[in-house]
Amino acid sequence: MTTRLPELSLVLPVHNEAENVTWLLPHLAATLPTLAERFEVVIVDDGSTDGSGKLATSLAADLGVDLRIVRHERKSGYGAAVGDGLRAARLTYVAFTDADGQFEVADFAILVPLLAGADLVGGWREERQDAAMRSVVSWVFNTLVLVLYRLPYRDIDCAMKVMRREVLDSMELHAHSALINTELYYKARHAGWRIAQHAVPHHARRAGRRSGARPRAIARAIKELIVFRWTMRRSLPARR
Repeated sequence: MTTRLPELSLVLPVHNEAENVTWLLPHLAATLPTLAERFEVVIVDDGSTDGSGKLATSLAADLGVDLRIVRHERKSGYGAAVGDGLRAARLTYVAFTDADGQFEVADFAILVPLLAGADLVGGWREERQDAAMRSVVSWVFNTLVLVLYRLPYRDIDCAMKVMRREVLDSMELHAHSALINTELYYKARHAGWRIAQHAVPHHARRAGRRSGARPRAIARAIKELIVFRWTMRRSLPARR
């Protein structure tokens, strides 16, 4: 029997994903009721120029989905989009994933039961369905995270996580890149929250073009990775 949460806010960062929004909103309308008794969708439109936000608003109205749009006038980065979405979420449990179909929203049913003994639950990809270069970049990133942050978790930048509201309320998130996943794990662990992980399926992108592996995005993530290591360590209070 599937465990249903009383409430769930689902955060989705979006940049020029109109093709994916077309199938995603109907899919969310069908899937989210199996995960939570009450739910909302928070889409962060990160400077899209293809009308992604307006299309999502129109589809949600037709489907009766409780949708909130957070709009960035200019592209601000993956971490900024996720962070603003998490801050805009209103319900007692909060999840985030990507809007490109590489993660199946229904697979949150794998993670949700672990909240019985954890405060933050993250996925790790069983078998990546990415180009070889993305897998190499991810391996380098996760290796640097292990060396610099000593976090004992797998596939930290896997974009499939669900948590209790209190976890978010206990921290401020500042990363503008994919480092937001590291920041979330690091601060949650430092604060003493219980963290669990489980394998989740990974799929090929449904439509559109992914920008996360571009040299500029990679360089920004690595720069933040190093800088944040020292700023977070100095700024965080003693462990509770």
